[in-house]
This record gives sequence, C-alpha cells and structure tokens, in this order.
Amino acid sequence: MKIDVTTPNDGQTLWVVADRIRFLGGLAGSTLELIEVEVPPGSGTPPHSHASPELFYVIDGELTVRHFAASGKPEVTIAGPGSTVCLGPRAPHNYSNESGHPVRMLVLIESSMVAFFLDIGTAEPQAQPDFARIGAAMQHHGIEMLTMAA
Repeated sequence: MKIDVTTPNDGQTLWVVADRIRFLGGLAGSTLELIEVEVPPGSGTPPHSHASPELFYVIDGELTVRHFAASGKPEVTIAGPGSTVCLGPRAPHNYSNESGHPVRMLVLIESSMVAFFLDIGTAEPQAQPDFARIGAAMQHHGIEMLTMAA
C-alpha cells in the first residue's frame, strides 16, 4: 500500500473568484477529500445548498457562517481559530470573511464538491465572477442558489 503525502509545495491550487483552494487529497475507500481554503477579507459564497455535507476547521481568522431557516433571520456563527463548523446535507448556508484579516480553513468535502471546484476554478484570482459559468456548473453539480439575502 502506498502512502500519499502532500507537502506545503504540493497539491493543485485553483482560485474560485477570490478564494484560493488547494486540493490536499482524498481518503482511500471513501468519497471524502480535504481542501485548504483561503478567504480574503470581503470574500465568501452566496447563499446556497447542496446534497453533500461539509466540515470546516478554521485555522486562522474569523469566518462568518450563516444557516438560513425556512423563515426568519439566518442563524449567524462566527468561527475563529480552532473552531469546527459541520453543515449537513442540503443545509441552506453561506460563508463570508467580514473581518479585516484573511481566513484559512481546512474543509472536508465529498468528491462531488471537488469536481465542482475543478469546473469553476481558475489559475488566477478573478476580479469579477463569471456568473454564467459558475451558474452552469452549479446546475450541473446540483448546487442550488438561494434567493434569500445574506
């Protein structure tokens, strides 16, 4: 059996708009994969949901995570270093960096989400999102954009 090691200089890196994603590898015999995400101040995701669960472990910075209930205001969590955020399947959510400092986190996701990031990722950060390309990839991968305000 081979042991795979990803060093700090290894792993494919892509940009999803302004967020830097580094692919660290998958867990043999499962669909689980680990990525490192760097979220600059002011960046984040729109409200959305998807079938796969996610687990965030914040290494640096403060990440704002919102869970959108069927009615009422969203539940807001500020996750700092050492915090873990577990999002279940189809949980309506988003995350953002509302602090003045970068956020760095490890995210455990299913390979279906890795495929989505590979589809929309670019070699360099994007000043403006390519909404048509991202929207098509979201539809292809079963990710639902939510219309509620963040």
